[in-house]
Amino acid sequence: MAEVEYRGVSRRFGEIQALHDLDLLVADGEFLILVGPSGCGKSTALRLLAGLDKPTSGEILIAGQPVTRLGPGERDIAMVFQNYALYPHMSVFANLAYGLRQRRTPRAEIQRRVRETAVLLDIDGLLDRKPGQLSGGQRQRVAMGRAMVRRPQAFLLDEPLSNLDAKLRTQVRGDLKRLHLELPVTSIYVTHDQVEAMTLGDRICVMSNGEVQQLGTTDDIYNRPANTFVAGFMGSPPMNLVAGEVRGGVVRVAGAALADFSSPDAPVTVGFRPEDLRIVGPLETDSVPVRIDVCEPLGSHVLVHALVDGSGAESSPTKVIAQAPPGTTYDPGARVGLTVAPGKTFVFDAETGRAAPPPTRERIATA
Repeated sequence: MAEVEYRGVSRRFGEIQALHDLDLLVADGEFLILVGPSGCGKSTALRLLAGLDKPTSGEILIAGQPVTRLGPGERDIAMVFQNYALYPHMSVFANLAYGLRQRRTPRAEIQRRVRETAVLLDIDGLLDRKPGQLSGGQRQRVAMGRAMVRRPQAFLLDEPLSNLDAKLRTQVRGDLKRLHLELPVTSIYVTHDQVEAMTLGDRICVMSNGEVQQLGTTDDIYNRPANTFVAGFMGSPPMNLVAGEVRGGVVRVAGAALADFSSPDAPVTVGFRPEDLRIVGPLETDSVPVRIDVCEPLGSHVLVHALVDGSGAESSPTKVIAQAPPGTTYDPGARVGLTVAPGKTFVFDAETGRAAPPPTRERIATA
């Protein structure tokens, strides 16, 4: 195991800047998630670490040693790909053993490591089968086993669950979490799935446009987003973001006073998560007036989609989502109000999108 470090790493493709001066330290044994939309630079960062591409500038270190000029085979890392990349003509045993044989590992050691890894991944009964005889989840376990059996300094995982169906993805995600607890090898995992990011990693690195937007734990990212991008990207559904203002020391949205806020009067962006909203009568004091758009029942709860009318004649309505108890239903166009749970109002600078200090006191709506 070893720590991994990016020092001022950039990558350009012609006029396109895929990665901007990435400074990132992954601790020894840490499970770090790189998450962001397509084209944000996360896969580029992984490919540079794997040696499949070279940075335009900057340095990459593994265990304190520069590896930027080393080939992929000289870096002692293992990679798990989205499409499994198994040898179809080889048995599961041969796929698992392939990397060890290339390194001329003694036969007895190959047998021991392969069988230990197969038991750990619950594929020990599949060693004689070919990949074409396996399910998607079994193939993914073989792909992970092929990386694990080598005992590399670091694991790199490039969206390894994206080809699996929803139920199997949840199962394998749990397997990955358990495996890292048992084998705490330095791991970097690339995904665009926010649920994977928040459940798997020790820390999450949220990226956009080739830059790190925020680096922290799931609690940091979810409850203290650094800017509107992080707030609007992380979470399912993500945080609601609406135009508001600070006026007279109070944060207001569509005229409703949500929180006391010691800041000069100015337009702001106000955020609140769906689970922190309560639907009330349209005339309740300090509730945000909205129009119901559609209700989306999900069994355990209902997602109520609504529209906050713009404050000006040229302003268009802003879509928001509230999480309501099961059985909740409204007719489209119905007028209701939304109140925010105490301590759950987020304020961002309207121009930069950066998070402002938390409001000093929440206002509690009264009928």
